[in-house]
Amino acid sequence: MYDDGGFSGGTMDRPALQQLLADIRTGLVDTVVVYKVDRLTRSLGDFAKIVEVFDAADVSFVSVTQSFNTTTSMGRLTLNMLLSFAQFEREVTGERIRDKIAASKAKGMWMGGRPPLGYAVRDRELVIIADEAETVRHIFRRYLDLKSVHALRDDLAAAGITAKRYTSVAGNTTGGGPLDRGALYDLLQNHLYRGEISHKGQVYPGRHPAIVDAALWDRVQAMLADNRAARTVRSEATSPSLLAGLVHDEDGMALTPTHANKQGRRYRYYVSHDLVAGRQPSPDKAADSGAGRRRGSLRRLPARDLEAIVETRLVAFLRESATIDAIVGPRSTDIAERRQLVAGAAAFANAWPTLPPAEKIAALRRLLRGIVVTTATVELTVNLDAVVAIGRGRATAPDNCVPPNNGEAMVLTVPATLKRVGQEMRHLIDSPGAGLAHEPDRSLLRLLARAQHFRALVLRGDGRSVTQLAAEAGVGKSYFSRIVRLGFLAPDITEAIVVGRHPIELSAQRLAFVQNLPADWRQQRQALGLA
Repeated sequence: MYDDGGFSGGTMDRPALQQLLADIRTGLVDTVVVYKVDRLTRSLGDFAKIVEVFDAADVSFVSVTQSFNTTTSMGRLTLNMLLSFAQFEREVTGERIRDKIAASKAKGMWMGGRPPLGYAVRDRELVIIADEAETVRHIFRRYLDLKSVHALRDDLAAAGITAKRYTSVAGNTTGGGPLDRGALYDLLQNHLYRGEISHKGQVYPGRHPAIVDAALWDRVQAMLADNRAARTVRSEATSPSLLAGLVHDEDGMALTPTHANKQGRRYRYYVSHDLVAGRQPSPDKAADSGAGRRRGSLRRLPARDLEAIVETRLVAFLRESATIDAIVGPRSTDIAERRQLVAGAAAFANAWPTLPPAEKIAALRRLLRGIVVTTATVELTVNLDAVVAIGRGRATAPDNCVPPNNGEAMVLTVPATLKRVGQEMRHLIDSPGAGLAHEPDRSLLRLLARAQHFRALVLRGDGRSVTQLAAEAGVGKSYFSRIVRLGFLAPDITEAIVVGRHPIELSAQRLAFVQNLPADWRQQRQALGLA
């Protein structure tokens, strides 16, 4: 007898079933007899695996209440149909249970599980345990005092406050250990303490009494949100990511900030979440109107280029007096105040380059509802109410660090093209005509320095041949001849490369191998895309 009472037929992870299969493999079983086929399994996939074991050991299969013969094709078809209905029944039952749980939670009912610290279960209802409830309120208040979950964890450990202890029906005791960071984050955000029931992102009024009052709850949630935003944007970092939490691609995939270190230098990027998770674009999606190719092309964007585009467009937007006046007009009927708001927005735009990173981050998170990057554009969704606040000098108010998702908004579109630089797929962004400065390319700088060195050797005028000069420089004649021409670039071209205002696709490899570089400076600018 193989009995798996209490285990679901939807899984093969059942001790008696596994023992049966082991006995079959060792030749101890000739025939398997079940009451109904769904007692063996309710999954077609699992049944196929089981039948393989039966066939390999030449074991017969018999259902007492169902007549079929698995040795014929018709018998196998009948069995598969029965299993299909068994699997369907299991899935429908699961859906009904999930719907029942959702409906019950929407009514504020406690649906079981271990009660959290501060509560006990009596007659299937949550009731308050007075001393534990006071401990919960103490934890909430101490978090407001300490302003850090790390510090709160250490403070509670020093005070001897531990997690709730549970005793099972069998008498086994668990819990009672120190409260770690994860447990504290869960506790501070648990809607049960507010007298509510949460289910899949929705919060409903609960039937149980609250432990934490509304004022204390709201203050703790606000502090958690502020700390979470600070961690996300890393505003205190040497090179903070200004757009963290705001950037998505056209398919809605979030781009998260990351960095790489190479030869002691940090390179910052906004990287697709699927790339962070190690997932590759689906070949199927690549065939569907280029969707997979779009996702693949937007998987890693250099942060400096994207941030420069966003900052430049926002500053220009805030300086557009007619546009700002049209925005503040419906929100202010006083002419003098409207002029003041327009002037305030322009003043903020003028001060933008001098703002510290923390203030820039706060302002961006207030101004922008989101940023969508495509292969051809960068789209900024601006909160219009935030424009008015900036005009009034409240650009970085902490209570509005994270932009709301309601209210009027305006989309600013910046034409931008993804570029491939050299052999590396860097997926840089360049805004045509924007005149944006980006990080100077060290490879280009080294190439120009070498070109100036070769130029100095030529201009020394000692009568030596190119072959001799190349030998002195330690390079081949062909390479020397090709690179020395770059020592005679127009001064403004050299300056643009040094300060990082050259076209983003102008790589060291392209410059070194440019064909027939003209001597005329105007033609040089046209050939290199700087005209």
